[in-house]
Amino acid sequence: MQSLWMVLASLLFACMGVCVKLAAASHSAEEIVFYRSVLSLLVMFVLVRLRRVPLRTPHWRWQISRGAIGFAALLAYFWAITLLPLATAVTLNYTSAIFLATYLAVFFALLLGLAGVGLLLRPGWSADQLPAGLLGLASGVLAGMAYFSVRELGRRGEPESRTVFYFSLVSSLGATCWLAFSELHPVDLRSGSLLVGVAAFATAAQLAMTRAYAARRTLLTAALAYSTVIFASFFGIVLWHETLDRWSWLAIGLIVLSGVCATHFSPPAPLRRTVP
Repeated sequence: MQSLWMVLASLLFACMGVCVKLAAASHSAEEIVFYRSVLSLLVMFVLVRLRRVPLRTPHWRWQISRGAIGFAALLAYFWAITLLPLATAVTLNYTSAIFLATYLAVFFALLLGLAGVGLLLRPGWSADQLPAGLLGLASGVLAGMAYFSVRELGRRGEPESRTVFYFSLVSSLGATCWLAFSELHPVDLRSGSLLVGVAAFATAAQLAMTRAYAARRTLLTAALAYSTVIFASFFGIVLWHETLDRWSWLAIGLIVLSGVCATHFSPPAPLRRTVP
């Protein structure tokens, strides 16, 4: 039963991706990151107050660096979603597990995942798609670095709610500075609903995923996390008529397998996704 919470979380993360892609018709990626971060910041501020978690932290350097890396990962991920098929962008972001494996010396998982990345970004891609693909891959690399920081903060006794709060705070500040040099588009009822949807689906997915990782079957839970790719593929086919060839599906399979292997060989403590 607990594992079903991860399936729900994966569905919600895929819905977040749909909202990002739809909102991109009227807003830039940096605007979407801004609204997602600010709304999340408000929710997390209320949460830490309700839980009476103090905002003062002795590990503020770690919190700031984790927030900065997480912000860059989130921005790259949302950019990739606006430029690539939804399933491709999601899969490239989920390479974070194999890049985290680099820190843990899980070389088999790393090589397997890189083989999948090579297939997904094969030379057959057009010149305009390759930069977008590399951007999606960058989101996975940066996310892996961010998760490593989250692991270290957890080992230092930092409450998860405080870590998410500072991530939202740094992301909000980073997006605000970015928007100071970018065009800000007006928010109407449709786009506003989509922007709220991005934050709402992300927050609900976090709650469901936290509940899923409370179970002891962490390998099964982590494997089910990749069902986000399945949901994203379905939404891409239905909403945008996106299609992937057999080599792309093989690449996605290799990346998913490498992520499961990386999770299997990682330390017992589960690593919870805190972004996007």
